[in-house]
Amino acid sequence: MPTITDVSSPTAAPAPTVLTITEIQKLLPHRYPFLLVDRVIEWVPGQRAVGIKNVTVNEPFFQGHFPNRPIMPGVLIVEAMAQVGGIILMQTEDLQGKLSLFAGIDKVRFRRPVTPGDQLVLTAELICIKQRRVGKIQTKAEVDGQLASEGELMFSLVDW
Repeated sequence: MPTITDVSSPTAAPAPTVLTITEIQKLLPHRYPFLLVDRVIEWVPGQRAVGIKNVTVNEPFFQGHFPNRPIMPGVLIVEAMAQVGGIILMQTEDLQGKLSLFAGIDKVRFRRPVTPGDQLVLTAELICIKQRRVGKIQTKAEVDGQLASEGELMFSLVDW
C-alpha cells in the first residue's frame, strides 16, 4: 500500500489516491447529492480507511443551513464518516454482496463547525464484526488537523 506523503514539507508531493471516486461508487450505492466521500487516501484491508470530503459552497444543503452562515449539518458529517466505514465493510471479502445500514450511533460529539472551503479528513477504524450481521466502527472527522467530530457507528449488514 502506498504511504501517505507528509504534506507539511514544501517539497512534498500530494497524498496518493488509493481509491478514486469511480472505485468508491463501485463499493457504495450512494450517488449525488448523497455521496459524501471524494476519494480514499489510505486503506488497510478489513481494518482502517481514511477518506476525503471537499466541502464547497455549492453543496445543496448550504442553501438552507444557514443562508447567512453556512455550516455543514452534523448529521451529514456523521454520514460522511459512516460512508468511509462502509468502504471498509464492503471491501471485507466475506461481506461481498452485503449492504451496511445504520443500526446505531454512539458517543458522537461535534467539536468545531465545518464550513465551505474545509477539507474533511474522515478516518474509520473497524472495531468488530459480529456473525456477519453487525459491524462497529470508530470514526473521526478532522479539518486542518483539528477534530471536528468523532464517535462510534454501528451497522446492520443485510443482503443487497
